[in-house]
Amino acid sequence: MTYQYKTLVSPVGTLDQLESAESGIRITINRLGAEVISLARRDASGEWHGFLWRDGQAEAPAQGWGNHATVMGFYSHRLLEQKSVYDGHPMDGGPTPHGFLRHELFGAPVVDTDKGSLSYRLEAQQIPPGAYPYKVVTVITYTLVKEALRMTFSFENKETHPVALSFGWHPGFAVGSIESARLLLPPGTYRQQIADNNFLTGGVDEVVFAGGEMPYPKKTLVDSYLIDLSGVQNRRFTLEDRTIGHRIECDYSEAPYMTIWSNGDPFLCVEPCWGLPDSIPQLPFEQKKGIQWIGAGETLTASATLHPSFLNS
Repeated sequence: MTYQYKTLVSPVGTLDQLESAESGIRITINRLGAEVISLARRDASGEWHGFLWRDGQAEAPAQGWGNHATVMGFYSHRLLEQKSVYDGHPMDGGPTPHGFLRHELFGAPVVDTDKGSLSYRLEAQQIPPGAYPYKVVTVITYTLVKEALRMTFSFENKETHPVALSFGWHPGFAVGSIESARLLLPPGTYRQQIADNNFLTGGVDEVVFAGGEMPYPKKTLVDSYLIDLSGVQNRRFTLEDRTIGHRIECDYSEAPYMTIWSNGDPFLCVEPCWGLPDSIPQLPFEQKKGIQWIGAGETLTASATLHPSFLNS
């Protein structure tokens, strides 16, 4: 398969673009946060269609959600008052949720035009002071695989003891409207983690679902649905919207949790998560529900895959 790579100059800095000429899939990535800002596919007539919210727009809007596919880590979603304590070490979550990775300026990626991948690396010494107490190397890799995009997290523990962290991916998919969008879920037992103002209360709402359009009301998407997927065997979810003719198949087979969210604008976030927000009362960081452990000197790797297509194809 033939891949083409180039850099783009934008008002927010250098962007990396990788295209598969054979499959007609193209991604554009902002080095700030290693965030995909465009996932596009060429239709039968040769026209490009963007599948993300505000696809290709690098600059933030005046209001509303300004991201496209946020990388979350070393925690996912929110810390209570943006603070936590890990093994007695204070952690400062900064001014916004989802962790420090989204604010870090990554260097030029390692480009592999044979495999069709871009890899962004953050060394342990680049972790902001006070954000996380231990030495962990982060690598975020985007690979064009046939007609899909695979996103892979890799966390290498440089310590001589286990470390704990959580992470996730926050892609927002463009839809005609929330009302016209359909999120199709496979059969299984969906365990919604009840959250009050985005923080876990300890309650769980269990739904045994036969499969089909999601059973959750769209009117309360703004509060997020945090879902434990341990009771779902086939973790492949499909978002489609006939008004724009788009379909996105999300293979989250490796993710223990999924978050569904929208603020009411024409996008829907379907997020694979390896962790959950803080609870009330707050627990120490290493005791957070959903926290992931990495053994001494070991590497944790996890992936999610998106397959964009057209409903008339």
